[in-house]
Amino acid sequence: MSTDARSTVSLVDLARHLPAMALDAPGMLRNALNMLVTPESKSSVGLYFQRNAHRHPDRLFLRFEGASYTYGEANAEVNRYASVLAARGVRRGDVVGVLMTNRPETLFVVLATVKLGATVGLLNHHQRDQVLAHSLGLLDSVLNVVGAECAEAIDSLPEPPANVLAADELRDAARDADDGDPPSCAEVTARERAFLIFTSGTTGLPKASVMTHLRWTKSMGGLGGLGIRLRGNDTLYCCLPLYHNNALTVALSAVLAAGGTFALGRSFSASRFWNEVIREQATAFIYIGELCRYLINQPAEPTDRQHLIRLAVGNGLRPELWDEFKSRFGIERIVEFYGASEANIAFVNAFGVDRTAGFGPLPYAVVEYDEETGKAKRDKNGRLRRVGTGGVGLLLAKVTDRSPFDGYTDKAASEAKLVRDGFESGDVWFDTGDLVRDQGWHHIAFVDRLGDTFRWKGENVATTEVEGALSKAESIEQAVVYGVDIPGTDGKAGMAAVTLHPGAEFDGAAVAKLAYDQLPGYAVPLFIRIVHELEQTSTFKSRKVDLRKQGYADDPDSTLYVLAGRTEGYIPAYADYAADVAAGRAPKN
Repeated sequence: MSTDARSTVSLVDLARHLPAMALDAPGMLRNALNMLVTPESKSSVGLYFQRNAHRHPDRLFLRFEGASYTYGEANAEVNRYASVLAARGVRRGDVVGVLMTNRPETLFVVLATVKLGATVGLLNHHQRDQVLAHSLGLLDSVLNVVGAECAEAIDSLPEPPANVLAADELRDAARDADDGDPPSCAEVTARERAFLIFTSGTTGLPKASVMTHLRWTKSMGGLGGLGIRLRGNDTLYCCLPLYHNNALTVALSAVLAAGGTFALGRSFSASRFWNEVIREQATAFIYIGELCRYLINQPAEPTDRQHLIRLAVGNGLRPELWDEFKSRFGIERIVEFYGASEANIAFVNAFGVDRTAGFGPLPYAVVEYDEETGKAKRDKNGRLRRVGTGGVGLLLAKVTDRSPFDGYTDKAASEAKLVRDGFESGDVWFDTGDLVRDQGWHHIAFVDRLGDTFRWKGENVATTEVEGALSKAESIEQAVVYGVDIPGTDGKAGMAAVTLHPGAEFDGAAVAKLAYDQLPGYAVPLFIRIVHELEQTSTFKSRKVDLRKQGYADDPDSTLYVLAGRTEGYIPAYADYAADVAAGRAPKN
């Protein structure tokens, strides 16, 4: 087996790592019980936080830029926030929109909302204009808590949102509010909704996927208690945005499972990362793959090894970086996992085997797929076909009573993600849209993302959203957007093939300005190829597969531009652009 890939996992691999798990056995047993929760159980995010506060009131819960809160202090503050929200009309089952960046007050709003039995709608503060308006519309919220730091996002909306409560006003009102536990917290059942997490899905504008308390509790027991296995004296550092499922579902649940400390970072900075980890006395951190690559690309510093980190947890760490990341930064254990906001399945590297997304106990299938459509292939009898061990295919998760698909707020979008009658009549499978390698022994490795969504800078980019933005440019007649591989980077960089209106000239600076005004920075394409026409299939779908394969290679029949930055805009392509992107030298924002 090569050092940069792992095609299969053997029984020997698992047995070799079992002794290291022995110290964590008591905690694993305790947390395994959380996997038995039923939809009717009195089980919720707020309740687990509240129980920790009652058991360990003086234990540190939250660190943030020099400030700290014990569990008891944080619980009292959350209860005061809940009192204000209740006075503003928030009731069990309602939705509260939250548009704020990472800071303690954001976490207090989230915990206060779920303690009331309401649902938190976590808005992406990078969204602008019609995209943000669409997301707000999906929430159907009774109240929207907005931080002053998000004024630019609010100002971009076609119309101001209704029922806005300024985060600072909420904080000030909470100072004199009742700090007792709200009675509703003990009554919330696992079947109720905890969070609405926005995901691009596979097509179109963002969708609001549902995270129930049931799924969150099972994540706490499975990912947190059995996989990550923090201890009470651990501090987990999280600089991922709180609207990210990795932050609120994975990181927070792992901390609450152990009664540990949550160290919140305002944002990720490769140059400041290790200094912040050291300052917060963190023993663990959560990552996405791009974060790891940025850290490796930084010049070597003494802080690379002056920290207390013993484990890192996250998803997207590429196999070719795995060994270097562990050795350079002295990280004892990497807990890679696989999951998605809307998925009903998860895998976690509980055994500590290198270069795998880990073990998944729930029923799944890795099946052959159609490269053109991205959908599962069926044989002449209309059934799906599994790939063999070591093979790559489309990951499907079986939908059952024990692993339901909670879906999106949009029922039609939810149905579109289901594959019915796959192996036998009546069975139902959730289509993850992801290519994985079946490594055997219920282990998988992530390979790629299919469909009309690609991942860049740790974010899902919906191609139709980008196409809509580019099509507003005066010179562009039609745009087709897709992701392309750049060696040395994680995910796929955005690329657009466009046709121009007759007689129009491409203005790279103007198109870039439009794209930055309409889209989050991570969604602005790095490449634009001007073509004479865009070939379509017989069903009038663009041939994105062929375009993806061509990538940014030279083509005498088209003209290629690359994104130099927000100010310079798109300029004629040059030979070393891909290398500049991989090294972080381009684009300059």
